[in-house]
Amino acid sequence: MASPAAPPDPRCLTPIPSLAEPRWEALSRLPIAASDEPLVPLSLAPAPVRVFPAYARFSIPGAVPECFVRESVYRRLLAAARSLPSGLGLVVLDGWRPWRVQQYLFDTLYETLHDKHPALDEATLLARTREFVALPSRDPAAPSPHLTGGAVDVTLCDADGLMLDMGSLFDEATAASHSAHLETLAAPSAAQRRARDRRRLLYHAMAEQGFTNLPSEWWHYDFGDQLWAHYGGHARACYGPTELETLESRWRRQL
Repeated sequence: MASPAAPPDPRCLTPIPSLAEPRWEALSRLPIAASDEPLVPLSLAPAPVRVFPAYARFSIPGAVPECFVRESVYRRLLAAARSLPSGLGLVVLDGWRPWRVQQYLFDTLYETLHDKHPALDEATLLARTREFVALPSRDPAAPSPHLTGGAVDVTLCDADGLMLDMGSLFDEATAASHSAHLETLAAPSAAQRRARDRRRLLYHAMAEQGFTNLPSEWWHYDFGDQLWAHYGGHARACYGPTELETLESRWRRQL
């Protein structure tokens, strides 16, 4: 006699809320109480966290072959991964991002949209681009989220490390990538229902650890940066822009 199927994780039954896109100008005015918390490599993390530095694998100029995040983000990611049902894991696709990579992604998406929709005016092109790629900024008062080490891109995988279907591809610049998109379908297919439930599980597992989600990207989560302060209702952010430590910078500090 077959064993009864395990009940679904309750987090799969709770819809993802539909949130408005951020007003970047207002968001950039949130104060930052800059923390000196270090960046740490996620390749140190034990299972069920896996690391797949997507931009290095895509040969994006300037991308680093590692995923770095602030130490508090590292520990919260581990906690989120450990809360997942047995047989599932968390794959980190990107964390801290060099400014050069941010600029490349922004320019590439902008040019792609311009080629695809030549009739769009400048303001519309910029808005469409910023829907999926933040404006490159090293401004200490208004940095791009991934330059702070507080933003992280994640997805789910099975026990063999294979990434699960989440209803759209990572960095797919379409409405299907909006976190709550699958909640709006009147008659979702079986595959769409599975992807919807996986998004819900990821969303609530991350939210339980204090992360907030960017509504246009099911994979993008924040802790400590201005996006986190905005969506989490915090008076200020914790993380400003940061850089990886180099051997030279370490020697200068030591000597």
